[in-house]
Amino acid sequence: MKIYDFNERLKDAILIADGAMGSMLHEAVGFERCFDELNSTEPEAVFRIHQAYIEAGAQIIETNTFGANRFKLAPLGLAEEVQRFNSRGVKIAREARESAAREVLIAGSIGPLGLGVQSRHPSPEEIQEIFHEQALALEERGVDFYILETFSYIEELLLAIDAIRSFSGLPIVAQLTYAEEGTTYGDVRPADAAAQLKNKNVQVIGANCTLGPQALLPILEELAAVDGLRVSGMPNAGFPKREGDRIVYPRSSPEYFALFAREAAALGVRILGGCCGTTPAHIRAMAEAVKLLRPSETHPVVRSVETVLRPVPVARREPQSRFWKQLQKKEFSVCLEIDPPKGLSLERIFEQVDKVMASKKVDAIDINSGAMARVGMDALIVAGALEARGIETVPHLTTRDQNIIGLQAALLGAWTVGGVRNVLAITGDPPSVGYYPETSGVYEVDSVGLVKVLNRLNQGTDWAGKTLGG
Repeated sequence: MKIYDFNERLKDAILIADGAMGSMLHEAVGFERCFDELNSTEPEAVFRIHQAYIEAGAQIIETNTFGANRFKLAPLGLAEEVQRFNSRGVKIAREARESAAREVLIAGSIGPLGLGVQSRHPSPEEIQEIFHEQALALEERGVDFYILETFSYIEELLLAIDAIRSFSGLPIVAQLTYAEEGTTYGDVRPADAAAQLKNKNVQVIGANCTLGPQALLPILEELAAVDGLRVSGMPNAGFPKREGDRIVYPRSSPEYFALFAREAAALGVRILGGCCGTTPAHIRAMAEAVKLLRPSETHPVVRSVETVLRPVPVARREPQSRFWKQLQKKEFSVCLEIDPPKGLSLERIFEQVDKVMASKKVDAIDINSGAMARVGMDALIVAGALEARGIETVPHLTTRDQNIIGLQAALLGAWTVGGVRNVLAITGDPPSVGYYPETSGVYEVDSVGLVKVLNRLNQGTDWAGKTLGG
């Protein structure tokens, strides 16, 4: 694929890449000394993973060659297998593409050398030779572009780019990995990395691995703020932990990845995928989340400073709730959590709550909202009924079941009609854990986003900045 063709694809669509290969292989075949070797010893396992990602909606699949370089293979006695492992990796990916009924791009995966854990560091010239050898093997077999991923040190990434550009004109996606502090392990911020990569003839820059979806978004936002750059993002499913002899990722749900995909797309991110611990289910959720979006529709609206600082009408002041006053005074408060009724009557709830409140030991009633993704009476409605009896409530409001318009409508009604003054913002359990696994969550915002919605309503405006009537 020519650079021009690749750029044209990115103009017209958000591309979905595949997810984890290593952790999927770990589950499929158990512990292996070298996953790149499986291209020769277990090609069917690699093929099935590629196929599963394609069926899930991936438009890009990466070759199983992340560590197939001479430096990493040498300690395993496999240094002379660079050509074979990379060639077989591309061959398997091409076979998976041929089995699909649509166009799929093949990215030649190249990872770092792992210099931080090695006793001997090769010279810059040797590093370039190592990357040159692997990249040439990938290109000779027919990759569409390169993806340089999970680099901790930008100096090494720049050497890899130079090695490829010494002979190749194929597109390059260059990705660093960032810690929770927002810097690479070489202490480089995203904007600084972007500045160094911007003039290196790469087509996309991005971030992958280490962080989960929520932590990766600020990194992508900082990258996307640099003019003239296209950005990719591929988060982990979470931090790994060991259970017995297996490495397990406490996976974020597919619905959570769908939310991440929409938020990343709103930043202008052009390539979305997954890294360690992700599965075809995560990729399918992201593909569904952005399938109707186009890059021209996803750029965030940048408001002028004058607009941002415009005075906002303050909502009509109401007497503060007793519970709020306790929190303001930092007094110890007690809430009793209840589940809404599953049927049509509130009588049992009234009896239980009246008895508890008569004890004078509880300050407010905390009301669940669709816990474990199961159907019950709406928490805001139950809260309104209890408020009418003079009982302070803290209903949960989940972002799972309504879009941002519905959330605001529910809040306005709860305040005005129900007298509800306290809300606990929650993201909510995904539908897949409850009785309705075939349904999908909305998740236009998460709990943090809902708090921002509440803050705007408290200031007298809706999410679109329109002044509230009345």
